[in-house]
Amino acid sequence: MAQSFNCRVLFPKEKQSVFIKKTIKSLGLTHKKTAKLLKITPRTLTDWKREKYSISESALRKLSTLSRVKIPPSIKIVSQYWYVKKASKLGGQAHIKKYGRVNVDNKYRQRKWRQWWEKEGKFLPSNIDNQPKPISIPQRSEDLAEFMGIMIGDGGISDYQTTITLNKKDDEEYADYVWTLVKRLFGVIPGRQFDRSVVNIVVSRKKLVEFCKNMGLPIGNKIKQGLDIPVWIMENDNYARKCLRGMVDTDGSVVIHRYKVNGKQYCYRKLQFASQSPPLIKSAKIIFYRNKMKPRLDSRGHLRLDSVKETSRYFSIIGSSNPKHIRRYSGGVA
Repeated sequence: MAQSFNCRVLFPKEKQSVFIKKTIKSLGLTHKKTAKLLKITPRTLTDWKREKYSISESALRKLSTLSRVKIPPSIKIVSQYWYVKKASKLGGQAHIKKYGRVNVDNKYRQRKWRQWWEKEGKFLPSNIDNQPKPISIPQRSEDLAEFMGIMIGDGGISDYQTTITLNKKDDEEYADYVWTLVKRLFGVIPGRQFDRSVVNIVVSRKKLVEFCKNMGLPIGNKIKQGLDIPVWIMENDNYARKCLRGMVDTDGSVVIHRYKVNGKQYCYRKLQFASQSPPLIKSAKIIFYRNKMKPRLDSRGHLRLDSVKETSRYFSIIGSSNPKHIRRYSGGVA
């Protein structure tokens, strides 16, 4: 099965229209607001409803997740340009029918190419200069601090690649947010790689690796290298709050605590942040304290906000960009 952010979905005839109309009705949105939710034009949504074009896989999954309408089992996921191969084949068949087969003498072609290469080709300048592809270099900002927090949580850096690994199902909407943040900060189009239960947001740019290293992120095993929040972030309260948001959005969770008193059941929500890096836990604790929250360090080395008041303060002061955390805190879908 093809797996790409730009994959298309093939429905049986008239089923795509039925699915889209059903999800829009379940969402209770207008045609225009649904298009805005999917980040497409109303015209594109109309074309999908009319089945003029196939709906994208990302839009299909977003509609299904938000409306809770199940995806039909009869669909087929194909490459964005699935029709090109089919069209090429039909064109080739038409050409053969009209003109007959074209015989190709490979030895002749190779001989002519060698003559050209020796006479002219090897003296031409090469288009390959082996220079690293450029990126936009952002100034220090709250957005950059949040990106750093995301990288500290679920990021990884190799010599030539920067990767953010998220849960394919639970973080589907958050992955869209992270993808857009990276694109906006660095002026590149990140790739999406799907592997079983995860989605990797990947940028293969040496310049971005160098930038992240210069900003304070280690290359390779970040825990063994004493992962910590960079000094330039800790020195600025606004940056520190945004960085903590990115860290908790990736390596944190909203925990629902349930208990009974006199036969009556109660529940309230706690916040938890987990890391195997002691320096990082210490720095995160400092940011919590600066913002008048007192996390508890549990037996596993995780930071926890146990009180309703402090968890509420976290979402008020620090906030979240991850819809999963927001829904779970507000009492919606976990």
